[in-house]
Parts: sequence; C-alpha cells; structure tokens
Amino acid sequence: MIKLEHMQKQYGSFTLDCSMKLERGRITGLIGKNGAGKTTCFKAILGLISTDGGTVELFGKSPQELSTADRERIGVVLSNSGLNGYLTIQDYLPVLDRIYSAFDREAFTRECKASRLPLDKQIKEFSTGMKRKLQLLAALSHNASLLILDEPTAGLDVVARDRLLNRLRAYMEQEDRAILISSHVSADLEGLCDDLYLIDDGKIVLHEDTDVLLADYGLLKVTQEQYQTIDRSKLLRAKQTGYGYDCLTNQKQFYHDNYPQLVIENGSIDETILMMACGEQPC
Repeated sequence: MIKLEHMQKQYGSFTLDCSMKLERGRITGLIGKNGAGKTTCFKAILGLISTDGGTVELFGKSPQELSTADRERIGVVLSNSGLNGYLTIQDYLPVLDRIYSAFDREAFTRECKASRLPLDKQIKEFSTGMKRKLQLLAALSHNASLLILDEPTAGLDVVARDRLLNRLRAYMEQEDRAILISSHVSADLEGLCDDLYLIDDGKIVLHEDTDVLLADYGLLKVTQEQYQTIDRSKLLRAKQTGYGYDCLTNQKQFYHDNYPQLVIENGSIDETILMMACGEQPC
C-alpha cells in the first residue's frame, strides 16, 4: 500500500530520511517523540509537502500520479484537523458527497448522532475530542482501503478511545485494507498494531513486529560492576543512571538464562522510545 525509500525532507537543520513499508492486511504504527518527524512523514506520503529526495509510493504510484479514484481509496486524519470551524456537520454533508463517490451520507449521519456530534453546531465550538471523532467518521465514510491516521486518539477519553480502536479493528475485518497510525498512547498501539517503526530525529531507528517487541525486548537494570561483566553484544542501547545503567535488549531470554541475578523488566513501547532516543550505543 505504502512504500518509502529514503524519502527526504529538509527543514533548516532538521533532515527527514525515512524508509518504511505498509502492506495489505496490516496495521503499522509510526512512533517517536514530539518533533521526531512523524507528521512530516505523513504529509509527505500524502503529497501535501514536496520532498527533497528518495521515493514515495501509494498503490505503486507517486502521490502526484494518484488519480481521483486512487485518492478516494484513502481516509485521512491529520493532527491539525483541517476543518473549517465556521461550518457545521450539516454544511459538510454536500461537500463529502461531492468529494467521495462512495460517501454513505445516511451511515455517516447516523454515526455522528451516535457519537453525540451535533449536526447544526459550528465545528469551532467542538472540543478536540469531538473534532477527532468527526475526522475519523469522515475517513471511514467512503469505503477507503487505506487509512492514514496521525494521532487519531488525541483528546479522546478512555471510553471514546476504546470505541475508536474497536472501530478500526472492525474496519480491518475486510480484505485488502491497511492502516498507518501514530499515537502517543502506547497502549493503543500495543493492542492494535502488527508492527512498529520508531523514528528519531528524522530517521527510522527501529522496525519490529509488535509481538516480538513485547515478548523479546527487555530493560536490564544493572550496577556499574554488572555492566562491566555482562555480555554487552546483545544490548541495543545503554543509559547511565544513579545506580548504574539501564540497558535495552532485544534478547531478553539470553540474559534471563545467563545472568539470573540481573533485574530484567519486560519491554514496552514507551521504554523502547525512551532508550532508543536517549540511550547510547553500549561500549
């Protein structure tokens, strides 16, 4: 569905250089700290900004080569809503009807009411969570085969987040669909994504199946003396602390088997982001 090969974008001293792939039937997460390049990556994929090098492909074409029919196959939620705050949902109905040939007005209206989104209220009066709900419902309203979702759970309470994630799981029940999603709520991605790309300072520093990350990754908490004596060849990152070192590994079982005296915590998305962004190559 999506293929990036060294896609590059320069903003002053910041350089994005990103390679990744999204395959049919999969939900792929793009994770990283604020400013790492996630939103820039999403905009470049959609052709909303020009790139300075590399290639971007959607459905085997560059963004500029996409036909109107191709674009109708894409549902989008961006971190900035892009909604005209002076319009109402009722005002948007004919707009969506005109843009998307497969727009289901009746189902969209029904879902808006079920989500308690007023049809006759100006969108500028909506909360952040209400705007997110509206964006997602619009993205799902025209039978898209690809969803590109940048922070779709931002501003949602825990109940609304759970409903959104269930809706995305239901969306994937049909064949030949895929989702690219980013979120700062790691629990959302752990329970949803098939694989994860970690971007830091504009570069992909890790790509892993979610199940592998949660099963095989771990955080070792070791003293200065332990750090000097353990096998460090299977460590990805190390960070010095007040008591010694935190060490990220993708071979947790090796350390369980060979160093049973060590404190080893299970891996998590948050710890992986922190260690890959702030840790150093072990020496």
